[in-house]
Amino acid sequence: MTNKTFNVAGTSVLNGKCKVRFANDYVGRFKILAKNGHEDINLIELGVDLTKAEVCQVLLAHDAFQDEASQEAIKDFIGRNVKVEKKTTKKATKSKVKEAEAESA
Repeated sequence: MTNKTFNVAGTSVLNGKCKVRFANDYVGRFKILAKNGHEDINLIELGVDLTKAEVCQVLLAHDAFQDEASQEAIKDFIGRNVKVEKKTTKKATKSKVKEAEAESA
């Protein structure tokens, strides 16, 4: 996975399948998803730039994504895309995740 960062993330449903979405522009991403027929679009601004792995940790804990479909989509994304990070990186990740959770709450 790349180290690209995002400050907007969430989930949407297309053809009955819920998936995790990442962006850096809330309005632009929302419009594109809606235009392409996505339903149940649920995006949040994170307040800080995070990698996809960090975003997934924030989404898993966020109140707006506690429904079964969102939790399954996030966990599925993690299982397919997120590799175990080195211990030195985990400390930095935890602090970023806590920071993002505090700002998005």
